Amino acid sequence: MKIAVASDHAGYDYRQMLKEYLLSLGHEVEDFGCPDKSSCDYPTFGRRAARAVQSGECERGVLVCGTGFGISLSANRLEGIRCVNATDALTVRLSRLHNNSNMISLGARVIGEEEAKFLLDTFLQTPFEGGRHARRIALIDDKTI
Repeated sequence: MKIAVASDHAGYDYRQMLKEYLLSLGHEVEDFGCPDKSSCDYPTFGRRAARAVQSGECERGVLVCGTGFGISLSANRLEGIRCVNATDALTVRLSRLHNNSNMISLGARVIGEEEAKFLLDTFLQTPFEGGRHARRIALIDDKTI
């Protein structure tokens, strides 16, 4: 699977760790993140990765900032992007099963490295259920309601 990754300065080290982890699992990784740990603005980098998922260039996306929340907000502003701010495995699993989330955000300051890998595995391995959930996803993107 081709996966877009991005982070701000707070998530720089986690992004590097998660890139290596994804590569070790056999995924292709496209990095849209900041070039170093200098202070930067998370929306810039989160949106770059989200656009790659939105366009189909990448199948999924992984974002990292201090809490995971800010960068998920910037990604979710784009049509067709459903980025889950990963706080626990159940939320991640249900976001895939019911919401067909196509991006995950992780908080480098609030989630340990092993937990981040576990949440990422859950995100990558959980399928979308479809059915009634597909109708609801269509409603999320419906501009007439």
